[in-house]
Amino acid sequence: MAPRLKKLIGFAVFLPVLMLYFFAAAALGERVPNHQLLKAAYYLIAGVAWAFPAKYLMVWMNSPKAAAKTVPDQD
Repeated sequence: MAPRLKKLIGFAVFLPVLMLYFFAAAALGERVPNHQLLKAAYYLIAGVAWAFPAKYLMVWMNSPKAAAKTVPDQD
């Protein structure tokens, strides 16, 4: 797949999923008991957790174009 197409697909997937994640994290954050340390811990974890799955998408988006497979010559 061409690198430009991979980046376009990755961008089209990344932004909506990230926005959905942020809204879900905020909605779930409302259910955390109203204690400052618990809320701080929740938002710290939720604020960092999105980066781990996004890492795999970014690696895929920036991977080089796959080389064409060739058949070795037979003598």
